[in-house]
Amino acid sequence: MSTARIVLLILASAIIAAAARAQDYPSHTITLLHGFPPGGNVDVLARITADEMSKGLSQGIVVEPRPGVVGSIAAEAVARSRPDGYTLLFLPSAHAVTAAIYKSLKYKPVDDFAWISTVSFYPFVMVVRKDSKIASLDDLLREAKAAPGRLSYGSTGVGSIHHMTVELLANATGVKFLNVPYRGEGQVITGLLGGQIDFAVATVTVVAPNIESGELRALGVTSKTRWKDLPNVPTFDEAGVPGYEVISWSGFAAPAGTPQPIVDRLNAEVRRTLSVPSVKSRIEDLGGDARPTAPDEMRELVARQVALWAKVAREANIELQ
Repeated sequence: MSTARIVLLILASAIIAAAARAQDYPSHTITLLHGFPPGGNVDVLARITADEMSKGLSQGIVVEPRPGVVGSIAAEAVARSRPDGYTLLFLPSAHAVTAAIYKSLKYKPVDDFAWISTVSFYPFVMVVRKDSKIASLDDLLREAKAAPGRLSYGSTGVGSIHHMTVELLANATGVKFLNVPYRGEGQVITGLLGGQIDFAVATVTVVAPNIESGELRALGVTSKTRWKDLPNVPTFDEAGVPGYEVISWSGFAAPAGTPQPIVDRLNAEVRRTLSVPSVKSRIEDLGGDARPTAPDEMRELVARQVALWAKVAREANIELQ
């Protein structure tokens, strides 16, 4: 038998075996990793979706947080796991930011994953204290141009999505701001309310109660269109920064090489899960828009955001090991 024929037989056997595994999938418990602390937004979203998906898949899904290096520890673990559909990754848009600024990652942020589907999308909102003399985004930019680097804002650390969102604004408008790092979004808002910083860009759900109570004033949302929960707040585009958009997301991925029938099964299950009224309403209560995508759409989204944040990082000279 020729070498070429042997190779073809081996390939055919592998394809048949993969198809058989996919047909039986899942036959035991699935592990869902994410790289953020228990109880946070990512953890809550992972558990909401995993709980409902386990019903449709007739198998348990164990959510396992592995915090560290802005989600990259969990991402690396999944990228290096067997591509059989039993180890999955739940990740937010911070994945793309991490890929853009950390130079020592041991995985390829796009190519080492089989993309399954997004789960939710949500914007950020820029806020100031109620007693701030800054009444609009235009006011803030005028102030920043008059005194470069004096206006301060809170972020969850250098290279965080909050930091990069403001850097994108600075890059687009030619101004400079002072970044003040905090351990979490809650501490950022506490710092803002206490007068330690001048403004913040935060997740809608984190600041919505303070906006509703009047303690904070919203200057703009980072989405392309006005956000349903803040209909009176203009977009950055409307407020004078043409084309500006930062939309955060969360979703599912698997290791690259996961058989397409398994990816398709998981994509279908995410779609079913997000159509369940109780799941949809819980995600909306967290400030998100429950929205699935096709695997290739999610891959394109991640690749596009990695390129965007890499450009911002280069121009702002942000690089971490």
